[in-house]
Amino acid sequence: MLGVEGSSLVRNYEGLTELVAVRGPALFATAVLLTGSRAAGEDLLQAALERVMRSWRRVDGDVEGYLRRTMYHLAVDSWRRRRRRPEVLVPVDPPPLDDGTERFAVREALMNALADLPARQRAALVLRYFEQLTETEAAEVLGCAVGTVKSNTSRGLARLRELTASWEDLSNGVSR
Repeated sequence: MLGVEGSSLVRNYEGLTELVAVRGPALFATAVLLTGSRAAGEDLLQAALERVMRSWRRVDGDVEGYLRRTMYHLAVDSWRRRRRRPEVLVPVDPPPLDDGTERFAVREALMNALADLPARQRAALVLRYFEQLTETEAAEVLGCAVGTVKSNTSRGLARLRELTASWEDLSNGVSR
């Protein structure tokens, strides 16, 4: 929080402010992919930012890496909580779109397919293919071995192929 100059409550979040201004959309997109919805993604990113701000004095070096690790750890905590207390989801129809509905339908189906994956496979795929991290970087963020990232990525891709095998190309009706 920024306060009045000269106040003892002033905190300097200089690096974080620039990070959110520059990388905010990418961080938000990652949060949405990890949670499966825009609203949950907003909540995840906000919770991660709050945690980073509370421990700002301990953050040293790579602020974005620290924020991303916090985000992934919060997402995993959420997945574990849901496993113990499953959510009851109510289907909500998206608002009608005049154009771009095909793209929306494919994206929605992909988000649903990602949501069907186990948490570690989903996280590995998001880190490797959306965030474009190397296997070593993804292993560091997830706190596991590089081999674990490789196997989770491989199994996640195989499962996505199974889930999407019956999809039809919405624009011309041809099966993939």
